[in-house]
Amino acid sequence: MAAWIASLAQAHGIWFAQRSGELALIYGHGGEDLDMIKRYDKVTRISAFDATGGPLKTTLRKTDHLALVDMSAKPAIIAAVLDNGYWTKGPDDKWVNKGKDEVPGAKVSGRYIKYTVFLKEPLSKPLGALPGQVLQILPVGAKLPHHMNDAMTVRVLFNGKPAPGAKVIRDYVTDPDQKPMIAGKDGTVTFRVRNQGLNVVGASFEAPADDPVKATKNGLYATLAFVLQHGPE
Repeated sequence: MAAWIASLAQAHGIWFAQRSGELALIYGHGGEDLDMIKRYDKVTRISAFDATGGPLKTTLRKTDHLALVDMSAKPAIIAAVLDNGYWTKGPDDKWVNKGKDEVPGAKVSGRYIKYTVFLKEPLSKPLGALPGQVLQILPVGAKLPHHMNDAMTVRVLFNGKPAPGAKVIRDYVTDPDQKPMIAGKDGTVTFRVRNQGLNVVGASFEAPADDPVKATKNGLYATLAFVLQHGPE
């Protein structure tokens, strides 16, 4: 049970979704939409870009219960990073928000960082590596699918290069327990788009620890979100 809880905690991610007509940054896992305001100070980067990848100005504003994106520049792409810090499992099998150097008899430890990219508008050219997105999922080609069950190929990048072995799921929000696809040598996987609406693709990847004194690894989780439009009402 402890291993399952730890795995679930490490798999939490961030993504963007509409809330009452505005774009909000969400933290959770599957159908969980957890308290983002409690984690607001862990957001280390919020970025916006036009359809060519050119940078635009934006900010993340907190309300009493939501973290909302300033969309006044009308960006086509929005991205964010959340650093969840160090988590360590002690000899009692309980996880604490500390580095292994602070937990005598530590069994497992890691620094867990979340990344997300939202494609709000059509791209005018294929998306490349974005600043600050150490782990990133990007569509191969500029055109996104139009319909549920259309084929889509994505590439997972780590530090701007293909990340073979990354574990990818096609629907992080409504089917988080699906068996992951494993990215090939070129970092790609191909799948059928799940939803005629919000799609959140997820990818996990383990990297060497930034600080081996505090952690044995960096546990990275990235999402790519986009919306397929529904038919006329």
